[in-house]
Amino acid sequence: MKPPEEPDAESTSVETSPSEEQLGRRPGWGRRELFRALASVPVFSALTYGVWTKRQTRAEKRSKIFEELGVTGDAPAVIPEAISNPPSGKLRLGVVGYGGRGQAVMRGAGFAPTEWTDRQKEAARRNPRNQNLTTWMEQHDLNLELTSVCDLFDVYAERGLSASTNSMRPGGRDQKPAKRYRSYEELLDSGNVDLIICATPDHWHSRVTTAAAERGIHVYCEKCLTRTEQETHEVIAAIREAGIVFQLGHQNRQNEAHMKAKEICEKNILGPITLVETTTNRNDPVGAWVYAIHPEASPHTIDWAQYEAASPNPTEFSAERFFRWRCWFDYGTGLAGDLLSHEYDAVNQILDLGIPASAVASGGVYFYKDGRDVPDTFQVAYEYPERNLTLVYSATLSNGRGRGKVLMGHDASMEIGNGVTVIAEGQSTRYEHLIDEHIIDPGDPLLTYRPGFRGIDAVTTATEEYFASRGLLFTYRGGRRFDPTHLHVKEWVDAIRNGGTTSCNVDRAFEEAITCHMATESYLRGRKVTWDPVTKTIV
Repeated sequence: MKPPEEPDAESTSVETSPSEEQLGRRPGWGRRELFRALASVPVFSALTYGVWTKRQTRAEKRSKIFEELGVTGDAPAVIPEAISNPPSGKLRLGVVGYGGRGQAVMRGAGFAPTEWTDRQKEAARRNPRNQNLTTWMEQHDLNLELTSVCDLFDVYAERGLSASTNSMRPGGRDQKPAKRYRSYEELLDSGNVDLIICATPDHWHSRVTTAAAERGIHVYCEKCLTRTEQETHEVIAAIREAGIVFQLGHQNRQNEAHMKAKEICEKNILGPITLVETTTNRNDPVGAWVYAIHPEASPHTIDWAQYEAASPNPTEFSAERFFRWRCWFDYGTGLAGDLLSHEYDAVNQILDLGIPASAVASGGVYFYKDGRDVPDTFQVAYEYPERNLTLVYSATLSNGRGRGKVLMGHDASMEIGNGVTVIAEGQSTRYEHLIDEHIIDPGDPLLTYRPGFRGIDAVTTATEEYFASRGLLFTYRGGRRFDPTHLHVKEWVDAIRNGGTTSCNVDRAFEEAITCHMATESYLRGRKVTWDPVTKTIV
């Protein structure tokens, strides 16, 4: 890879612009003056001059492109460095659901069980490039006390209790052991929490969040917000009436690349955008939600009756349905709520699309014949006639070919992942003169933005690589690496302490839930569905 200060001649990086000194000339000198001076030096050659002119041509092209686009290489505002004194006013935190995603969000809050920190220490010893533990330890101390843990699986609950007493964490302060509660109602009624993280399966999101809101307890809830459209209306009403600080768990809101993409669109660099394409490609069992079943899982260690209480179709004990719940609509929202939700929210963050006018979806269970009822191949087209735009999502869980996320405008297209690449259209109206002058080559990037200029490290599975490529595992602020989940949790905690709103607040959560449910309803009904903005219903 070329260093950032020397991009390809036809490519413009928005990281830096070379100074005159970097270009090898004195400030104020023109081409003619420098040539005369160098010509008097006996060792001056055509090659030396050729290198100089090539660099000057690059700089001139960059200057003209920047002037035309009106962009800068500035990154989002740098979050203040972690300091020894954490924010004042300790808050009491509870967690409902301490499975895989619950543990990840709790690490974002600054808590991890000893088995995780021990495993990361060993991973770093074996591979010096593995910076997971370093990144985690350097994140901000949010001055939270983990007081309460609720999980229906005994092993997960014990992990949560271990996290509360593990002094190896950001800030490194000891605290009292958390208490385990057997139900979320007991936890919420304990008087021992100010805020909770809800990371249960989808079919419990509405009940837990609504109950917390009614008690004035702030909520960070994982996506998808709800399992059904009706639940969406109920939980949104409860949140708004209570006035709590709410954050939906779309950590991509903190992705630095998305912030730059939003700036690019606001400056109309792409021209009129008529088509947005988003995708999911995975090709491993874990990516298809075939998670390992814990060897200690049994009716004696899992409160199955409570787990099934929120299901529309209760069944006998099934470890598969407990650990692989995303495979059934009784508990989850399928590809729409689990993965399309990330893609939609990213586009909504950038373009502020809101709820589409219509959706038509199709797909099926074509590869994983394991008893699931959610499709493993899925596609949906959303129409936004008022924006003259179509948003398309397509997914397969049996092929890993990366296709990315692309916004297509008349003048340029933009591909977004953990970075941003913009390529001009050959038939662009806005850039016609720059193309004619050979300032812009439609075959090469018009500009690129690569936060951090670092590769994907410490990625061990295809699923993790998928999330990393979309900026969901880490992002950058001022060249410093952060877990975006930590930044998302921090934003929520800061809003609780200082007032204000969050980036994925109740309004954005409503848009996300309805948009995802429109796709699912279209698939289940076998027809196109529309959104009635008057009655606020899917029809």
